[in-house]
Amino acid sequence: MKNFKENLMRIVFFISALASVAAVALICLFLFANGFPAMREIGFVNFLLGQVWAPGRGYYGILPFILGSIYVTAGAIVVGVPIGIISAVFMSRFCPKRTYKLIKPAINLLAGIPSVVYGFFGLVVLVPLIMGLPFEMRSGQTMLAASLLLGIMILPTVIAVSESALRSVPESYYEGALALGASHERSVYFCVLPAARSGIFAAVILGIGRAIGETMAVIMVAGNQPRMPAGLLSGVRTMTANIGLEMSYAGGLHRDALIATGVVLFVFILIINWSFSMLKRSMEQ
Repeated sequence: MKNFKENLMRIVFFISALASVAAVALICLFLFANGFPAMREIGFVNFLLGQVWAPGRGYYGILPFILGSIYVTAGAIVVGVPIGIISAVFMSRFCPKRTYKLIKPAINLLAGIPSVVYGFFGLVVLVPLIMGLPFEMRSGQTMLAASLLLGIMILPTVIAVSESALRSVPESYYEGALALGASHERSVYFCVLPAARSGIFAAVILGIGRAIGETMAVIMVAGNQPRMPAGLLSGVRTMTANIGLEMSYAGGLHRDALIATGVVLFVFILIINWSFSMLKRSMEQ
């Protein structure tokens, strides 16, 4: 009976793993089957490096959206990653227990807030603040607003994964540093933190994935201007925002071009994950 239960659960786990792989395979098949013909018809160079997106006139250049996604994601990393890592260090090694009981649920709640609510917050709070800056601008819906908002949105992911990585470091590392005469702060920052770098890098990668794949909040605060990014205080449109805005009414080559944009986004995520794997492997050698 025991062997039967073990074999049954092994089959259940195997089917679950196959279902996950099948889901990824089907998504890849759909994207590439619909995206590559559109790229071939438009021209790979014209599609990837074209600076004009005007489907009504036959222009399908997505370079402004690629750069917009990269710039906004980079801004979110600059804002969210340092704050997230420092917060994780505080929560894992410096935070009093009573304070931790207040902070941890608040961060969990931050992770559960819908993206449209974040977008509304950015539209009502961040955009007017940016409009109040002493610069000439037509609107506060800018790349800066999108970067700040995405930086806030990735905080729960970066904090949670980084904290888990820091807590998984053996306590002997910390105690050994103290025994050698290091202070509490030096033991944490020069011994525990470097030992958790693999998990912290994973937190950063997950944060990048969250930022580059966000749609609704970016649509609400980024300005959605289909042109080359002109600076932090100008409007911008990302790849995900372009797909979300136009897919509902697109047809024919226009629709296939949007799906091809999804292929480019998918390849971006693959490159990011592959780069992280290579970096992690080099660090472990």
